[in-house]
Amino acid sequence: MFGRGDHISLNLTDSEKFSSQKRTPRKIRRQWNQLSKCQKSLVYMGLLIFVLTMFYLVSVEPKGAVISINFKTKIIEKVNGDEKKDNLGDINNDPQILEHPEKAQMNNKEENEQVVEPPRKIISFPDPSTPRQRAVIKAFQHAWKGYKKFAWGHDHLRPISETYHDWFGLGLTIVDSLDTMYLMNLKEDYIEARNWVEKHLNFDINRDVNLFEVTIRILGGLLSIYHFTKDDMYLRKATDLANRLLPCFESESGIPYSDVNLFTRKAHAPKWSLDSSTSEVTTIQLEFRYLSWLTDNPKYENVVSKVSQIVHKLDKTDGLVPIFINANSGQFRSYSTITLGARGDSYYEYLLKQWIQTEKSLEYLKNDFIESIAGVEKHLAKRTVPNGYLFIGELLGGSKDFKPKMDHLTCYLPGTLALGVHNGLPLSHMKLAEELMTTCYQTYAQQPTFLAPEITYFNIQGENSHDMYVKSNDAHNLLRPEFLESLWYMYQLTGNSTYQDWGWQIFQGFENYTKVVNGYTSIGNVKNTANVRPKDMMESFFLSETLKYLYLLFSDDPKLLDLNKYVVNSEAHPFPIGQLNL
Repeated sequence: MFGRGDHISLNLTDSEKFSSQKRTPRKIRRQWNQLSKCQKSLVYMGLLIFVLTMFYLVSVEPKGAVISINFKTKIIEKVNGDEKKDNLGDINNDPQILEHPEKAQMNNKEENEQVVEPPRKIISFPDPSTPRQRAVIKAFQHAWKGYKKFAWGHDHLRPISETYHDWFGLGLTIVDSLDTMYLMNLKEDYIEARNWVEKHLNFDINRDVNLFEVTIRILGGLLSIYHFTKDDMYLRKATDLANRLLPCFESESGIPYSDVNLFTRKAHAPKWSLDSSTSEVTTIQLEFRYLSWLTDNPKYENVVSKVSQIVHKLDKTDGLVPIFINANSGQFRSYSTITLGARGDSYYEYLLKQWIQTEKSLEYLKNDFIESIAGVEKHLAKRTVPNGYLFIGELLGGSKDFKPKMDHLTCYLPGTLALGVHNGLPLSHMKLAEELMTTCYQTYAQQPTFLAPEITYFNIQGENSHDMYVKSNDAHNLLRPEFLESLWYMYQLTGNSTYQDWGWQIFQGFENYTKVVNGYTSIGNVKNTANVRPKDMMESFFLSETLKYLYLLFSDDPKLLDLNKYVVNSEAHPFPIGQLNL
């Protein structure tokens, strides 16, 4: 008998252990010998299939397959057997992880999660299909040749003095022109420009820049070409830039300051005023929202949406806004001018385009746009004497004194109105658009150079026999695109080839009076063909907008840039409509 606490210990010698281990193989052999020939054949066949399958999985990878290991934001791709790290998802570069280091701590389940990502569609465009398109390409190549020779890597070309002008030091002409070259299939020029962006576009510079200008030209340019090419380098650059611009929104009200230093990230009001321009703070929403969609980070969209909501709640004159707003108070400057020209124009444009970009989900923006057009018709739309041309004037002193003056910038409005009608807004807007098109055309046609001045005044009292006149200080032409933009929209949406013919006449004006040996130049006097007074400046928007809109206008393919799929920012950079089309 053994008690509860007693036990027996059995110790085996090494030889006994070995003897015990040998019994198992003998037993397996005995059981194998007992199998029939048919059973053994099935076993052999199963083993062969297993070995072949494992060999295929280990040594053979389908060509072009993309294997993604998802670390929330970290992605590793294998393409044709070569491993490539996507820096967009690199923990060292991801803005969300930089702000929240705890996100870098992944559990084993997340680290081992494998997903196969769908291929990203690269957008391609056909070669030019018409002689007029080829003429525009020739003009682009002429301008580009001069820029490359005398201003490469700088913001703007001075074609007459054979030098350059730097505004922000960010290679504006290169970045602004990327999607134009891509659209025109200028492959060699595009690749050279793309490589400059990758190697030399650096935002870590101790320089103040304007939030609005850098957003529509640089951020917009990078995001548009990213959509076409799916080149991750562009998205990395765009994200870096946007992060440096975000301090502009750190005001007391949420209305952004106009300027920021890209290196120190200190934002401030412009040196000439305590206020920001209304159009500038309300013309950055398309770009920041699109970046949020691409990066799946809502912070970019949140700051610009707040601006739109603040402005939406402010008191207006039948939907019309003053041209200055204070970043600290969040209020309009009292008694400032109301205009659809400089400092007011693109506020109205982005009301409509934001609504379209979000697939018509932000109803308050559509309603604000409709109300503002009613305000335009009530307060700003007047007719000339003697021929009754319709134009859009200005209200001085906060809705008191009417000024019969229209900036060339205002000629964007007909195209925007037509776009709204195309998306279901009142048909009466198209009548307004058509009449404004005629007036804007006349600002070109009534000048001997067939180029419009920067500002036109209109006769509304019958003081003389001319419907419009130009003051000497306003007679310059800066190679602006606004009327050409409207021509493209109107042709796209109506099919009326008259708009193409008008554009061709204007293009000939550029060729005859702004083309110089090393590019194209703005001029000081559209009223005298013998003395146009060249100003020695070719701004980036000439390549980004003016020539792009001409190229699109002269295409016979209405789907070359489909307005049902794209919304175009204020610098002519196309973005896809809706998040599902990224």
